[in-house]
Amino acid sequence: READLALDAAESAFGPWSRFPAEARARILFRAAAILRRRKFEFSAWLTFEAGKNWPEADADTAEAIDFLEFYGREALRLSEPRPLTPYPGEENNLYYIPLGVGVVHSPFNFPLAIMAGMVAASVVTGNTVVVKPSVQTPVVAAKFLEIMAEAGLPDGVANYLPGDPAVIGDYLTTDPRVRFINFTGSAAVGTRLWEMAARRQPGQRWLRRVVAEMGGKDAIIVDTGSDLDAAATGIVASAFGYSGQKCSACSRAIVLAPVYNAVLEKTVNLTRELKIGDPALPETQFGPMISSPALERVLGYIEIGQGEGRLATGGRRLPELDGYFVEPTIFDGADPNGRLAREEIFGPVVAFTQARSFDEALDLANRSDYGLTGGVYSNNRAHLELARREFAVGNLYFNRKCTGALVGVQPFGGLNMSGTDSKAGGQDYLLQFTQAKVVAERF
Repeated sequence: READLALDAAESAFGPWSRFPAEARARILFRAAAILRRRKFEFSAWLTFEAGKNWPEADADTAEAIDFLEFYGREALRLSEPRPLTPYPGEENNLYYIPLGVGVVHSPFNFPLAIMAGMVAASVVTGNTVVVKPSVQTPVVAAKFLEIMAEAGLPDGVANYLPGDPAVIGDYLTTDPRVRFINFTGSAAVGTRLWEMAARRQPGQRWLRRVVAEMGGKDAIIVDTGSDLDAAATGIVASAFGYSGQKCSACSRAIVLAPVYNAVLEKTVNLTRELKIGDPALPETQFGPMISSPALERVLGYIEIGQGEGRLATGGRRLPELDGYFVEPTIFDGADPNGRLAREEIFGPVVAFTQARSFDEALDLANRSDYGLTGGVYSNNRAHLELARREFAVGNLYFNRKCTGALVGVQPFGGLNMSGTDSKAGGQDYLLQFTQAKVVAERF
């Protein structure tokens, strides 16, 4: 019943909201950004309390949400301007981007403010209305954000909060004939299922649903000979163990050229052992808990698998002495590049180290994945960097830096292959996915 009420409200609000000028819709996002900026520490505290983020991770999450509001507001203004068309004598021709209709936002737990805020903002600033179904682990952050949107002036019914078990309401929302688009961030398993269901035309459905999906990753960092090995080790640790590895962009594979393999492994292990593990509310904490008991058990299961596919270099233990779902940051040495540890998304603090005999082999190993989200290369060899620029099959590739932390408008974010639709959140193309083009020609 609650899902029907939310869809009813979104459907009723769509007509009036779609006729709002783009400038008015953008101003609501700008005002929401101003409110969130004033309440930044409050929201970061909620992220620490509800999602288990340490303070730097929580601060970055809140900052990114503000960036999304500002960026998508400006992008909506840009898209509302007249589109250049080829002049034709005796006619006036115009192209407009118009909204799709009612959509559903499925947001994840790992960036419960930034990703959710970006998905909602992009959907509504283009004139659509949405039902917002946040992760079951982080419903409060979403509720608090929608309170800000209401305070900023978003009319009732434009964004409708609907927490709940996805097993109960997810399929219903996806297949309802009123739903015009799905905006999803989550696992590949769930994303592909949503894609399949969304493709089926339901009785009374007058359109093909659009699906915008950001899914998983099995991200690799390549370390070349002649590169800065200290920087590489630091980048691997930051990419792998930030927010306990619970990022689709996290480094879960380190592919290192043979001449520098032992040195990079040793440096990475030493840095990993120095990480301060504990309560994320404490300012000194660098590494916090997993989000839930099932997440912890999944990681422990992969650590057990890894014992048969490589050598445990560090970590591997649950930490029952700490209050929460804690597992040590873990590194496996000599992981089988064709094994489960090196091929499957773990979504936790586990890194598989693999040795490569040449840069070509390193690229081949990196591309042996169904995913294609982020990747990194540490190298000072221009030919190798240019080869990776062409051949490394990921949506976001980083040279001589960590492979997490894309900035809105600076590094538009989205992946290839089973990492999703390469939707490029925070990029100039993103809002187009929530609009349709209409051309009007008038002959004089």
